[in-house]
Amino acid sequence: MRNLNENTITQAVINRNEGTSNERLKEIMISLVQHLHSFAREVELTEEEWEVGIKFLTDVGQICTDKRQEFILLSDTLGLSTLVIAQNHRKPEGCTEATVFGPFYVSNAPELALGTNMSVGISGTPWFVSGTVKSIDGKIIPNAKVEVWQSDDDGFYDVQKEGLDHLEGRAIFQTNEKGEYHFETILPEAYPIPHDGPVGKMLQALNRHPWRPAHLHFMITAPNYERLVTHIFKEGSEYLDSDAVFGVRSSLVAQWVQHEGGQDPYGHQHDAPFSTLEFNFVLNPTAKAKA
Repeated sequence: MRNLNENTITQAVINRNEGTSNERLKEIMISLVQHLHSFAREVELTEEEWEVGIKFLTDVGQICTDKRQEFILLSDTLGLSTLVIAQNHRKPEGCTEATVFGPFYVSNAPELALGTNMSVGISGTPWFVSGTVKSIDGKIIPNAKVEVWQSDDDGFYDVQKEGLDHLEGRAIFQTNEKGEYHFETILPEAYPIPHDGPVGKMLQALNRHPWRPAHLHFMITAPNYERLVTHIFKEGSEYLDSDAVFGVRSSLVAQWVQHEGGQDPYGHQHDAPFSTLEFNFVLNPTAKAKA
């Protein structure tokens, strides 16, 4: 233990961690140490580069607040979030795919009745969203909790706005007895992830852009079904093939139909353009429910 070198240090660290009774922690730490040390050996990491890396991680932590989670942005932009989600949410063909959670979810969104406008006071093109929530076997799922959140038409979420004393552009709905949901909002636009911090500097150094294609966030939960966290993306939106956080799935890209005017789904007349989206979600029963 007193004469460690570059060839013996890895096993020494693994041996030192053997005392834990948590077998899963032991498994993770063994692999982490092996891969971390292998990385340093493979790239011949210099002391100066190691110091830069430490400072980068320190900066990531220091910019985090209750409204900004830079480590989630880092995980997202490195593709780690997508990898973890993909391997933890393998589903039968036909189920709606999961994708990244993102850093702007809040748990206390207002609960609204179906048909309500969840973006009152936000400027933008009116958008009418509807669909159903069903099981993979075709059963309707009534009373499913449908949480929705989005940016405004300038690409900002409510939690990013200084001085805003209320939530906007987000809501919680419940499906009706037919498994249907429907609500009004405004069209979100493509937007850049926050890039004024260390993650933004990393993207700039890598000659990568920070943009995400236009999308709408959903989280759907129901008893005896796996939770679904996903987005619905706009067909034809810029950045679909270069999403900064690798969140796009082909099955989640849908037509946001534009209407030049006329009667909306609720029977109201519009002289100005509005859009509609119909998207049906398919949930996977939990393993317990299948048994």
